[in-house]
Amino acid sequence: MGGESTTRTAPRSSGGTGRGPVGSRTGQRLSGLAVALGLVLFLGGFAWAALVYRPYTVPTSSMSPTIGIGDRVLAQRVDGGDVRRGDVVVFTDKSWVTNAPVVKRVVAVGGDTVSCCTAGKLTVNGKQIDESYLKGGEVEDKTIPTVKVPAGRLFLLGDERRGSLDSSAHLTDAASGTVARSAVTARVDAVAWPMKGMLERPTGFEQLGALSQTGPLRVILLLIVAGAVLVLGGGAYGPVAKVLGGRSRARTEPASAH
Repeated sequence: MGGESTTRTAPRSSGGTGRGPVGSRTGQRLSGLAVALGLVLFLGGFAWAALVYRPYTVPTSSMSPTIGIGDRVLAQRVDGGDVRRGDVVVFTDKSWVTNAPVVKRVVAVGGDTVSCCTAGKLTVNGKQIDESYLKGGEVEDKTIPTVKVPAGRLFLLGDERRGSLDSSAHLTDAASGTVARSAVTARVDAVAWPMKGMLERPTGFEQLGALSQTGPLRVILLLIVAGAVLVLGGGAYGPVAKVLGGRSRARTEPASAH
């Protein structure tokens, strides 16, 4: 009788906490915590992105090859006073015969002297700028006489210098084609679709001063990915525990019958 009692109770020695470590209550709690934390990170990342970034579709090829026609970009909401040389910005200027947002690159700021193109190079304050982001674009097709940028204004060019309607096309305006800093609403950080990723840093402008700091897009993406991994991992715990628990019982039950 004593021996029979021992063999009947042995399979339930876990005391109701589960069928082995894989199905323990601790494991279930940890999986629930992982799912909860994952949801916080995942949804928090999207909420942060919605507060900081705005999506735009670029309707022309004027920023090619950096941004192609029809590309969907993510632009960080910024104050025009934070814009620096080399930034790709979104702005609205009625004097450019459009009320729609325009995307161009800032090549000079208030107080700068800009011209193009000596030896195929953009020149700002007497320094030739290495525009690596053009990737072979024909800079020499754009002829810009020397322009002194007024305080509080920006001189902007498209990366596709051959046909872009940018500051160089408005040189006869009262402001010599420049745009007020206050007209800027956002700074482009990345091309979201097609997935070209973050824009190249305009390092050629570093000789004139510090560049803008990269926005929080990489951190936001990391939060979203980490959250998704935690949710999927925590959600998979139950099915995995059942499978492993079933295999464990299949190995132990025949042995306890003897």
